[in-house]
Amino acid sequence: MKLAFTINGQEIEIDVDPDTPLLDVLRNDLELNGPKFGCGLAQCGACAVSIGGKSVRSCVTPVRAVAGRLVVTLEGLGTADAPHPLQQGFIDEQALQCGYCVNGVIITAAALLDRNPNPTEAEVKSELAGHLCRCGAQPRMIRAILRAASSAAGQK
Repeated sequence: MKLAFTINGQEIEIDVDPDTPLLDVLRNDLELNGPKFGCGLAQCGACAVSIGGKSVRSCVTPVRAVAGRLVVTLEGLGTADAPHPLQQGFIDEQALQCGYCVNGVIITAAALLDRNPNPTEAEVKSELAGHLCRCGAQPRMIRAILRAASSAAGQK
């Protein structure tokens, strides 16, 4: 079945079983490696993508659910030359270690900052509660997100 949607600003059409998990299409067909396979049960957050501005677990989202919609992956937030403020914040704070969870954390933080450009530390922690990180970089991640929020506020 042919499905059309927008991925990182580019309209695409793909011939795929509509029940295929979006994560499989992103990684295997579109070669986007930001979203990671973690648990396959929507429990860890490594596979998060933004669909219509909301953080969604792509491992349990059938690709048919994004037909006609806007999907953004980590690759769609910024570039090496012009990183998104969150990406720059993570670099500045050295807010990753193994990097496995970072995709989902940044995507979820971007959705939070779109809704609430000036979150408190408690709001950031609450938003990230569903993301598993085993390497202990969470305090640096929270600082990076708050840095990005203050950086964006300073640019207005």
